[in-house]
Amino acid sequence: MCLDNIREQFEIYKNNPDLVYLDTCATSLKPKCVLDKMEEYYTKYGVNIHRGVYNLSYKASSEYDEAREKVANFINSNFNEVIFKRNASEALNYVALTYGEQNLKEGDVVLTTELEHHSSVLPWMKLCERKKAILRYVKLNDEGRITVEEFKKALDNKVKVVAITLVSNVMGYVTPIKEIIKLSHEAGAIVSVDAAQAVAHFKIDVKDLDCDFLSFSAHKMMGPTGVGVLFGKDKHLKKMMPLEYGGDMNDEVDKTSVTIKEIPYCFEAGTPAIAEVLGLGEAIDFINSIGFDKIEAHCKALHEYALKLLEDVKGITIYNKTSECSIISFNVDGVHPHDASTLFDENNVCLRAGHHCAQLITKWLKVNGTLRASFYIYNTKEDVEKFVKVVKENVKFFSQFN
Repeated sequence: MCLDNIREQFEIYKNNPDLVYLDTCATSLKPKCVLDKMEEYYTKYGVNIHRGVYNLSYKASSEYDEAREKVANFINSNFNEVIFKRNASEALNYVALTYGEQNLKEGDVVLTTELEHHSSVLPWMKLCERKKAILRYVKLNDEGRITVEEFKKALDNKVKVVAITLVSNVMGYVTPIKEIIKLSHEAGAIVSVDAAQAVAHFKIDVKDLDCDFLSFSAHKMMGPTGVGVLFGKDKHLKKMMPLEYGGDMNDEVDKTSVTIKEIPYCFEAGTPAIAEVLGLGEAIDFINSIGFDKIEAHCKALHEYALKLLEDVKGITIYNKTSECSIISFNVDGVHPHDASTLFDENNVCLRAGHHCAQLITKWLKVNGTLRASFYIYNTKEDVEKFVKVVKENVKFFSQFN
């Protein structure tokens, strides 16, 4: 698929023709094919799955199972290793509340970093409190990166779990994850990877990475909100007890006992987000039709163009000039990001302002928060130019108060 006219695939631009959307890190825009697939489900076969013995239910069930297969192929996992959750946050929590709850003991160490999204670190923080385990942080280097060298220093045989991001949602840095996973396994630890920011930008192969768990959300990769994915290795999932019980996750129930279904179904109690799962499957098809090479080439070109235009702008601080992903975290000097964001909003430029649900890294940067612009396939050079124009207007406006 050619990216020249890609905006035609996104209905939001028809309703907001002047929109400059630079907040893909928070949630991506949704192409028409994803919306159409969800509408198709609701209007043509909008019934429950894995329950009814009639044609419409068979159709819905088949589409749902096909979407799970698409996810498995997308990350190179087995079908039964894909568990649907509401989002990456729930998936990351689920690892802590099932595997962690069942395996972590007093004195054990969970190793994490200050680059984490709250959803990656907080479940383990609270579990460590309950279990009297230890939460340990890998020291970041001067750029704020996770390095293999510092990871090795923090790793020992007391570490049982490594909870780590693949791509920082604030800095856009890519973690050297494959070597970290290898080192973790050699030390006897399992690795839970937050891939929410990575999944839309490059191919993830869980078999090649050899990660134990990996989580991501559909809405970060042009799919709908309300559904996320937890990948878990078969050998771990088979030993884990479900966190929730209810409809469609059990086989036999009597007054005093229950037998549960095989994985992944035992971890998906109740009616799932059927339309959203189908939308995720369509988003995967859409990404595959473009190809990650084109996606990353486009995003990289916009990112480099923006940094080039910002080079000579005085009165701003950029915190991640060497980011691998198309994220620019910055501040207008002496101005709170929430204040600076108002001028962007007045010019219909949508970007994030605040701590981005990652307060540890903003505190590491010694700031209250940052402005964050993130670029994706529907952005253009004109978007970048408008963004930089408003950056300059911000500097000029607030300079009169400094």
